[in-house]
Amino acid sequence: QVQLVESGGGLVQAGGSLRLSCAASGSIFRVNTMAWYLQAPGKQRELVATITSGGSTNYADSVKGRFTISRDNAKNTVYLQMNSLTPADTAVYYCNLRWSLGNYWGQGTQVTVSS
Repeated sequence: QVQLVESGGGLVQAGGSLRLSCAASGSIFRVNTMAWYLQAPGKQRELVATITSGGSTNYADSVKGRFTISRDNAKNTVYLQMNSLTPADTAVYYCNLRWSLGNYWGQGTQVTVSS
Protein backbone atom coordinates (compact mmCIF):
# COMPACT_ATOMS: atom_id res chain seq x y z
CA GLN A 1 0.00 0.00 0.00
CA VAL A 2 1.26 3.48 -0.89
CA GLN A 3 0.70 6.47 1.36
CA LEU A 4 1.31 10.14 0.61
CA VAL A 5 1.59 12.67 3.41
CA GLU A 6 1.58 16.38 2.58
CA SER A 7 2.77 19.20 4.78
CA GLY A 8 3.64 22.87 4.57
CA GLY A 9 0.31 24.51 3.86
CA GLY A 10 -0.95 27.49 5.79
CA LEU A 11 -1.94 31.13 5.70
CA VAL A 12 0.28 33.64 3.97
CA GLN A 13 -0.09 37.21 2.78
CA ALA A 14 -0.13 38.07 -0.91
CA GLY A 15 3.40 38.23 -2.25
CA GLY A 16 4.64 35.69 0.25
CA SER A 17 6.01 32.19 -0.16
CA LEU A 18 5.26 28.68 1.02
CA ARG A 19 6.95 25.35 0.49
CA LEU A 20 4.86 22.21 0.33
CA SER A 21 6.27 18.74 0.89
CA CYS A 22 4.85 15.32 0.14
CA ALA A 23 6.47 12.15 1.41
CA ALA A 24 5.54 8.85 -0.18
CA SER A 25 5.93 5.48 1.52
CA GLY A 26 5.17 1.88 0.64
CA SER A 27 5.81 -0.18 -2.48
CA ILE A 28 6.74 2.47 -5.03
CA PHE A 29 7.80 1.68 -8.56
CA ARG A 30 11.13 3.29 -9.31
CA VAL A 31 9.99 4.97 -12.53
CA ASN A 32 7.14 7.29 -11.70
CA THR A 33 5.71 10.78 -11.94
CA MET A 34 4.90 12.95 -8.96
CA ALA A 35 2.66 15.96 -9.22
CA TRP A 36 0.82 18.69 -7.40
CA TYR A 37 -2.79 19.57 -8.07
CA LEU A 38 -5.01 22.23 -6.56
CA GLN A 39 -8.72 22.42 -5.97
CA ALA A 40 -10.31 25.75 -5.21
CA PRO A 41 -13.76 25.90 -3.58
CA GLY A 42 -16.49 24.96 -6.03
CA LYS A 43 -14.03 24.14 -8.79
CA GLN A 44 -12.53 21.03 -10.31
CA ARG A 45 -9.12 19.75 -9.34
CA GLU A 46 -6.47 21.05 -11.70
CA LEU A 47 -2.86 20.28 -12.41
CA VAL A 48 -0.19 22.60 -11.01
CA ALA A 49 3.08 20.86 -11.86
CA THR A 50 4.59 17.47 -12.55
CA ILE A 51 8.04 15.95 -12.22
CA THR A 52 9.23 12.59 -13.45
CA SER A 53 11.68 10.35 -11.64
CA GLY A 54 14.20 11.51 -14.25
CA GLY A 55 13.65 15.13 -13.29
CA SER A 56 11.60 16.42 -16.21
CA THR A 57 9.12 19.08 -15.14
CA ASN A 58 5.93 20.61 -16.47
CA TYR A 59 3.91 23.54 -15.14
CA ALA A 60 0.51 25.06 -15.56
CA ASP A 61 0.72 28.44 -17.28
CA SER A 62 -0.74 30.13 -14.21
CA VAL A 63 2.25 29.19 -12.03
CA LYS A 64 5.17 29.36 -14.47
CA GLY A 65 7.92 31.56 -13.11
CA ARG A 66 6.44 31.52 -9.59
CA PHE A 67 6.31 27.86 -8.54
CA THR A 68 9.09 25.28 -8.65
CA ILE A 69 8.57 21.55 -8.32
CA SER A 70 11.45 19.34 -7.20
CA ARG A 71 11.96 15.89 -5.76
CA ASP A 72 14.34 13.79 -3.72
CA ASN A 73 14.18 10.26 -5.13
CA ALA A 74 16.11 8.81 -2.21
CA LYS A 75 13.41 10.08 0.15
CA ASN A 76 10.46 9.58 -2.23
CA THR A 77 9.55 13.17 -1.51
CA VAL A 78 8.28 15.90 -3.81
CA TYR A 79 8.32 19.61 -3.03
CA LEU A 80 6.51 22.64 -4.35
CA GLN A 81 8.14 26.00 -3.74
CA MET A 82 5.51 28.69 -4.21
CA ASN A 83 6.59 32.30 -4.53
CA SER A 84 4.74 35.54 -5.28
CA LEU A 85 1.52 34.03 -4.03
CA THR A 86 -1.78 35.72 -4.81
CA PRO A 87 -5.29 35.19 -3.42
CA ALA A 88 -6.08 33.27 -6.63
CA ASP A 89 -3.68 30.56 -5.44
CA THR A 90 -5.91 29.82 -2.45
CA ALA A 91 -6.91 26.16 -2.64
CA VAL A 92 -6.38 22.71 -1.24
CA TYR A 93 -3.19 21.32 -2.75
CA TYR A 94 -2.97 17.59 -3.40
CA CYS A 95 0.07 15.45 -4.02
CA ASN A 96 -0.17 12.72 -6.66
CA LEU A 97 2.08 9.76 -7.42
CA ARG A 98 1.50 7.59 -10.45
CA TRP A 99 3.04 4.95 -12.67
CA SER A 100 1.64 2.45 -15.16
CA LEU A 101 -0.09 0.33 -12.53
CA GLY A 102 -0.76 2.83 -9.76
CA ASN A 103 -2.31 6.23 -9.07
CA TYR A 104 -2.24 7.60 -5.52
CA TRP A 105 -3.35 10.80 -3.79
CA GLY A 106 -2.49 12.55 -0.58
CA GLN A 107 -5.09 13.94 1.78
CA GLY A 108 -4.49 17.54 0.73
CA THR A 109 -3.11 20.60 2.47
CA GLN A 110 -4.84 23.97 2.63
CA VAL A 111 -3.10 27.05 1.25
CA THR A 112 -4.76 30.37 1.96
CA VAL A 113 -3.41 33.63 0.58
CA SER A 114 -4.79 36.81 2.10
CA SER A 115 -4.90 40.12 0.24
